[in-house]
Amino acid sequence: MSAILEIEARIYEMRQALYEVIDRKNNLLDSEVITASKKLDELLNEYNKLTREEIK
Repeated sequence: MSAILEIEARIYEMRQALYEVIDRKNNLLDSEVITASKKLDELLNEYNKLTREEIK
């Protein structure tokens, strides 16, 4: 599996995990929600970096 496909799968999984934490905590400022959101941000940044490199 290519690196981009792998990161897309990880992004999907992390997004689902974030939704679950938000539903469970019902507070966007909860530390678990913020942590999950930051992890998703890191994956999205990695994805953007990979796709920019592929375009060059």
